[in-house]
Amino acid sequence: MCDSLTYALTQAGGFSVVGRWPCAAQAELYCERLRPDLVLMDVCTEGNASGLDAATAIRGRFPDIKIIVMSGFDEISYAPRAREAGAHAFVFKSKSLDYFVEVARGVIEGRTYYPEARTIPMPMGEAPLTEREMEVLRLLCRHMTGKEIAEELYISENTVKYHKSNMLAKTGFSKTVDLAFYMISNGWINPNF
Repeated sequence: MCDSLTYALTQAGGFSVVGRWPCAAQAELYCERLRPDLVLMDVCTEGNASGLDAATAIRGRFPDIKIIVMSGFDEISYAPRAREAGAHAFVFKSKSLDYFVEVARGVIEGRTYYPEARTIPMPMGEAPLTEREMEVLRLLCRHMTGKEIAEELYISENTVKYHKSNMLAKTGFSKTVDLAFYMISNGWINPNF
């Protein structure tokens, strides 16, 4: 993908690729040294480094750098989390190279690009989970206990129980472990990122 994007951007004209690196953990350092105008960042990178975390760090230190986050996973929370991190666009890797070039040009010109928000199909209908419920669910998918989730999100264990109860009521599942398994096995949540 990296080679394809490099080729597409340089062939399109108006772009010069100043660096490429496989791990988001070094993104901030590369931005400091190379001062790019635009960064294309994958969510899942080598060494289990999160492109979403790197996007947050880059936007914090270098607010003028534009960021496009991308992923090959159809994970429902990546686009909203990319927006929250301050990225200017989110693109699924299944899009054409021409679309990537179009988005890159648009982002440089000040536009933003995000896919249409989606709901999660559930056995008992669709579940409009809140942002906080999605945070709790992502942590549940990482096998975290209620206490660990409470500590991670700076909320009480009772609040975690409240969110779990709401999620079960909305989705029709009777156990949170079944809900977490459903989310992971259907690709709606990638617990590693």
